[in-house]
Amino acid sequence: MTTRRFLQLDVFAPRPGTGNPLAVVLDADGLDDAAMQAIARWTRLPETTFIFAPTQPGSSYGIRMFAPQKEVPFAGHPSVGSAHAVLETGGASAVDGQLVQDGIAGQLPLQISERDGIRTIAIRTPRASVAEVVSANDPRLQPAILGWPLGELPPALMDGGRRWWVVEVANEAALRALSPDWDAIATLAEATGAMGVFAYARSTGDGYQLVVRAFVGNGRRFEDAASGAANAVLAAWLDERNALPGSDKRYTASQGREVGHDALLELHIDAHGDVWSGGQVQTVIRGTIDW
Repeated sequence: MTTRRFLQLDVFAPRPGTGNPLAVVLDADGLDDAAMQAIARWTRLPETTFIFAPTQPGSSYGIRMFAPQKEVPFAGHPSVGSAHAVLETGGASAVDGQLVQDGIAGQLPLQISERDGIRTIAIRTPRASVAEVVSANDPRLQPAILGWPLGELPPALMDGGRRWWVVEVANEAALRALSPDWDAIATLAEATGAMGVFAYARSTGDGYQLVVRAFVGNGRRFEDAASGAANAVLAAWLDERNALPGSDKRYTASQGREVGHDALLELHIDAHGDVWSGGQVQTVIRGTIDW
């Protein structure tokens, strides 16, 4: 066994207990695939990340991401949380306000910003594309959204590494009141190679412009507390349709209240059309792991 530094974080969280939990194993050199998968299975968190010394020019660190069942090529909240962990433990320093993580999805930059003593981290996500635009009566989709009061934009299947159906609901109250048909969502996900349905509605709430819910039907059936990658896919769709909230291509999304969380995610589209997904991170546990 080797003793390695270990952090447990709350990602996209303005305060502890509101975001999406993440375990981070620092000093991961020497761990093989089987050991990393076993640790991720043992933590029982949505994802566990492993931080390695950088091997590529320009990288701040290497990263691997594992869900309890399998390795994940890319996900938003593990990326943002891992950058926070590296900064907090002195593993790397931002250069010109950026870190660069190197993983299966390649080298991806993260922007580090601080205002009034509060640090925000955002990842430039892999570029998403529109796979399909359909009507609400599409026979694959219709059973999963039966009875939902829909918004103005048509449903779409977006591909950002992981595929999501994005569906606009008429208003925030209707979205928050939804009770998903998990069998129908799982059938849809399996038939289309998607994660599930990412539902969203516009909001006039204080502090956010969109409210979102992520119904995962691929494998385990659950509602995600806060997904940086899914929110980035939605931002790409809204940008494609010239339907982003506000006027400066920046907005905040509320996610997770329906499953006991209260995450806030900050999205923006840069001048090159790339989507950045981020927010605050809270350190909850500092320690070591023997494995």
